[in-house]
Amino acid sequence: MRCHWGEEDIWFYFEVDAEGRLIRQVELEGPELTPIAAASLAEWQRAYDAGCLDEYDNSFGITAELPISEWEGHDPEELTSDQFEEVWDTARRQIAARPE
Repeated sequence: MRCHWGEEDIWFYFEVDAEGRLIRQVELEGPELTPIAAASLAEWQRAYDAGCLDEYDNSFGITAELPISEWEGHDPEELTSDQFEEVWDTARRQIAARPE
């Protein structure tokens, strides 16, 4: 699913499990849709366990903690898996290509 936060001009793209918890999250900012985050909960957990969470967060960001259904003013637009994968793949490629 996706939703827009107009105040900051950010599009949020979410992959969620059956309970509404985030599995992966992409954030695209501004009219250019610049990726500012493309985080995976499983990757975040592995980085945490390995003691390199700061490095992961600095590269890919973090996922939201609350189930999306608990967000105030949440009005999601449903996406297909293919639509999410396209956004995910593009964001991850662009983030990985950034100079450090």
